[in-house]
Amino acid sequence: MLDLIDALRIIHPAIAVLLVFPLIGIVLYMAWQTRQRRLQTAIEGIKTKIPPTVGAEHVKIGKILAGSVVGLNLLGLTHPTIKYIVKNDLITKDIFQVFILALLFVATIGSLVLLYRASSKLWLAVFASLTGMGVILIGIQDLIFKREGFGAIFRRDNEWFISHFYSGMAATMLMIFSLAIIQDIYRDRTNMWRKVHTSLNSIALIFFLFQGWSGARDLLEIPLAWQEPFIYQCDYVKKTCGKPQANLPQNNLMLNQPISLNP
Repeated sequence: MLDLIDALRIIHPAIAVLLVFPLIGIVLYMAWQTRQRRLQTAIEGIKTKIPPTVGAEHVKIGKILAGSVVGLNLLGLTHPTIKYIVKNDLITKDIFQVFILALLFVATIGSLVLLYRASSKLWLAVFASLTGMGVILIGIQDLIFKREGFGAIFRRDNEWFISHFYSGMAATMLMIFSLAIIQDIYRDRTNMWRKVHTSLNSIALIFFLFQGWSGARDLLEIPLAWQEPFIYQCDYVKKTCGKPQANLPQNNLMLNQPISLNP
């Protein structure tokens, strides 16, 4: 049976499977329907069977998808952050660091909410930038606080091209950008922004597909909480594991060892 800390890890991938990936399929279908209706109505004499509401529904569900992706990213960053705070007793040892992290989470969520409510180009750009910056700063928190050994977030810096963290960040940034340019798409008569939107979200789809693979891979690599002191003694290069040092305090077994991010 899973311990509570292990059960909490599953929330992030569970929401991805139950909510985000179905939304991706719905948005893709509506995007295709919207394009087909636009092409059919442009041809004189052809009466399309696609309802005129499909475009508005595409925008509506697309906004929900974008917000869900940002929220899912923050959720994935929340679990290892809280785990790091608790394991290292930062509330008593470094309350300033905890305060800054909490402020980053609140500011990022607040910026996302305001991004949905903004209407002018200036404020859309401001809140989109703040939301993106907040997500990135939370993701690189170990660099901000100059932590030695392992930090709270596992990024695979040496394998960034197959990293669940980096591809997730890229997809999140594209979703934030999509929210920021929605009004420009409808105002632009040259269809430039529509083409930009289509191109960037096609790239985002590739990142989403990769997230499914890399997330499943990372789940296989994350040991259960009670296994961590032993698993993190293994040599990941040579792919060998020695016997655990019984006399070494449990907390010291994890020093200078990698921490896996909840995918």
